[in-house]
Amino acid sequence: MKTGIFLSYKGLGANLLHLSYCHQIAKKFGPVTLITLCPNLNKVLKDDPFISDVVHLSKFHRKFFDVFKLSKFLKDLNFDTIFIYYPSLRHYLASKIAGIKNIYHYPLFRKKNLHLVDVAKSFTERSLKIENCPTETEIYINNNNVKQYKSNDLKKIILGIGSSGPTTKWGYDNYASLIKKLNEIGDYYFYLLCGSDEESGAQKIINQVEKKNCESLSSKDVYEVMYFIHLSEIFVGNDSFGHHISAQMKKPSFIILLDSPKAYSDYSKNQFRIIPPNVDIKNISHGSNLNPDTITVDMIIEKIKKFI
Repeated sequence: MKTGIFLSYKGLGANLLHLSYCHQIAKKFGPVTLITLCPNLNKVLKDDPFISDVVHLSKFHRKFFDVFKLSKFLKDLNFDTIFIYYPSLRHYLASKIAGIKNIYHYPLFRKKNLHLVDVAKSFTERSLKIENCPTETEIYINNNNVKQYKSNDLKKIILGIGSSGPTTKWGYDNYASLIKKLNEIGDYYFYLLCGSDEESGAQKIINQVEKKNCESLSSKDVYEVMYFIHLSEIFVGNDSFGHHISAQMKKPSFIILLDSPKAYSDYSKNQFRIIPPNVDIKNISHGSNLNPDTITVDMIIEKIKKFI
């Protein structure tokens, strides 16, 4: 039997949020094939024994009339069973037309107010007939590769300075101030996690820090970034894929929430949220656009001090 899982999400973080459920399915059916809209999920799951393959779907997922092309795509993958983690009529019909025998799918036409964690957990429990399905799991790396990423003996802190949109960012000047304040407390080395298009922001931070104990990861791919996270004591940063990897590597992960629904940080005991004062976390969502400067450096240090 060949089992597939359809994750209809582009963001790396949203895909990793579902990793525990993929592992639960694999424990019952054997290693699974993931279909995803995310182009680099395969790099994160390269060493995962529960994942046999990751297939990037770059087309046939937008228009309803592509259902027949999508069905051919699925038929060529030769699945006996598929789990669809999205309430999509198109994905369900394409799976039916492809002749997949066993199709497990979200209730259709219920996209509004979809809590990614709650609905995925209940769907997995119902489909596998299990109770208390865990919401977090382990991200695997090849331990033989770790030594090539080690640099010095200082305690490492990874700072997620990048993110997918400007309204989710705490700000480069704030991160520079945090590093300078932490340098007064102890000896640390900081990895600055951001995309290649944010290298100028990373350099802005580095230029403000006299101690020169910062390193930009903007040129590293996701697979390499995983090792830098593995070598770090904690993660502090914006809502981004880094905290999903860090939390599921069992690292204390401090997520600054300004414009992201709480669901993205609702599933791991290693996730610690930092929000502006006098704000109800239930009211934070896409479009909140909260003022990043209301979260002070001292607030961050108070949260993380017992972990460093």
